[in-house]
Amino acid sequence: MYRVQNQDTAARVRQAGFTLLELLVVIVIIGLLAAYVGPKYFSQLGKSEVTVAKAQIEAFEKSLDTYRLDVGRYPTTEEGLNALLTAPSTASAKWNGPYLKKGVPLDPWGHAYQYRAPGTKGEYEIVSLGKDGQPGGEGENADITSQ
Repeated sequence: MYRVQNQDTAARVRQAGFTLLELLVVIVIIGLLAAYVGPKYFSQLGKSEVTVAKAQIEAFEKSLDTYRLDVGRYPTTEEGLNALLTAPSTASAKWNGPYLKKGVPLDPWGHAYQYRAPGTKGEYEIVSLGKDGQPGGEGENADITSQ
């Protein structure tokens, strides 16, 4: 009986682990999945940053429109988007801000938004220079503008 018990224990020990070949197959499968999913995931991340920048610009536009209704004009280029937080000295007593709740955020890539009044296509223009922080570019590096 003692010998039978040792044979059962030895058989269980041999069956308990994985072989090196099995581990290598699993690692290769995981690597193939990561190589397929990784680029798709990171391309979506870039698209979401562009979407966030567009949403922030739209929020600025709404705040600027409210500012204009109160003051009677859009902020000048010198006053910039900070005019939405603190009343500029040139604004009338009708300034009823702050028009942004949490301050002027940076774009998703950590760059400041650029504000110009008048803009190239309208009364004002808000620009994010994209991921590279340089004018022009394509894809994630492209400029994102208001209006």
